[in-house]
Amino acid sequence: MSERTESQAPLRVVVADDQAAVREPLAAVLALAEDIDVVAAAADGTEVLTAVAAGPVDVVLMDLRMPRMDGIETTRRLSEEHPEVAVVVLTTFADDDSILAALSAGARGYLTKNAGRQDIIRAIRAAAAGQSVLDREVQNRLLASVRTKPAAPEQPLPEDITRREREVLTLIGQGLPNRAIAEKLFISEATVKTHINNLFAKAGIRDRADAVRRAIAAGLT
Repeated sequence: MSERTESQAPLRVVVADDQAAVREPLAAVLALAEDIDVVAAAADGTEVLTAVAAGPVDVVLMDLRMPRMDGIETTRRLSEEHPEVAVVVLTTFADDDSILAALSAGARGYLTKNAGRQDIIRAIRAAAAGQSVLDREVQNRLLASVRTKPAAPEQPLPEDITRREREVLTLIGQGLPNRAIAEKLFISEATVKTHINNLFAKAGIRDRADAVRRAIAAGLT
């Protein structure tokens, strides 16, 4: 996916947070950026899905703890139903379970609410371009998870993993979704999925979050 130029339309962003005191000021601040158009502010996951269906939407800035439908389930639904929409998590929670669940569900970025305005804007732009942004605290948590849960990550990658499967694992470790992986490797998304299925079967990888851990442990990211 090519990066947008100044002449292109602004990024269409949905801000999702159940607290109006957070959601509304955040939407107002982001709207000040020339290349961002906040098209909706949602109080829960169902409102996010409604806004995306009404679209078009490029990026959802997603809180995790919301009523009716939380951020993890909403991210999973978007990944399945609207894979063209990038999700950047913005939350107060930086525990292992939340991080890995969000990445496994398909989030491209994960920031804590300590992030500044420019950090958030950079993450939105990166996600729209098919890239991944994890703030330092989240990166440290992932690395700590590798060190404190060594059984699965320390398993060596099987010798029969192909060069292409290793490349795919490297890009998964960088947080890229299937579409961005396909574009980087100049192959189709269907081919990416085939490589992932083969890779997961050979290496005993459970899900995408486990793949991120294995890539980090193998020194691929």
